[in-house]
Amino acid sequence: MTTTAVPGEPDRGEAAETQLSVTYRRFDCTADDPSRNGEATEAARQAIEAGECIVLPTDTVYGIGADAFSAEAVQRLLDAKHRGRDMPPPVLIGEPTLIRALAVNVPEPAKELVDKHWPGALTVICRIQPSLRMDLGDTEGTIALRVPDHELAREILRRTGPMAVSSANISGQAAALTCDEAIDQLGDAVTVYLDGGPLGDASGAPSTIVDFSRDDEGQVLRRGAISVETLREIAPNLRDLTGQADESDEADGLEEIPEPDSGDVPAAGG
Repeated sequence: MTTTAVPGEPDRGEAAETQLSVTYRRFDCTADDPSRNGEATEAARQAIEAGECIVLPTDTVYGIGADAFSAEAVQRLLDAKHRGRDMPPPVLIGEPTLIRALAVNVPEPAKELVDKHWPGALTVICRIQPSLRMDLGDTEGTIALRVPDHELAREILRRTGPMAVSSANISGQAAALTCDEAIDQLGDAVTVYLDGGPLGDASGAPSTIVDFSRDDEGQVLRRGAISVETLREIAPNLRDLTGQADESDEADGLEEIPEPDSGDVPAAGG
């Protein structure tokens, strides 16, 4: 099926025998057009406000996002991915300072890492603020946070507030590096697709995940775009629980990234 991106209009394709009803909208955000991008971000904001899912580009792979404060919206995201509550999605935020509102008892090494690597491909797991009304899945009292290094994504997050965001793919399938790949996997489970063009390279490297909920020095749960060696320049006592060889011995530090579901976070307590 071939598709054409029409700003603000349903994405339409060729139907072999019957005319199929397409219920999502796709926006071309590849051009430096403030008017068109403004229309796209407003459509995304409205969809999130309505409890729907969107797909947006990030600095790693395409992500599927939902309102982090809506249990129904988060469940819709998990259902779209055919994913269980045992792998709760991380929460993307538009500004690093929001970590203080969403997490408690953030240790000094975590603060130093986010000061250095946010915005960027670093996800940190901390204890969640007890007063927050978030149901992201089986988080065991933790929250995974990241600020993406992608201006369109951060602009959307500034309008929507914190979003639960996971890689835009069916669980077990390859992460989407183009909007078309996301549409092929998620289809009408998403209301708004924002096409930011091809992302990254063939590796589809996800963010690196560091858990500070059980160890103040930090534990690497997943290797990703930022190497353990680089993180240890700031946090020298960081423990690597992935069981992989040091990335300084690899050509680019990406060969052994184990899982395609790049937006999903292992339960910190498991």
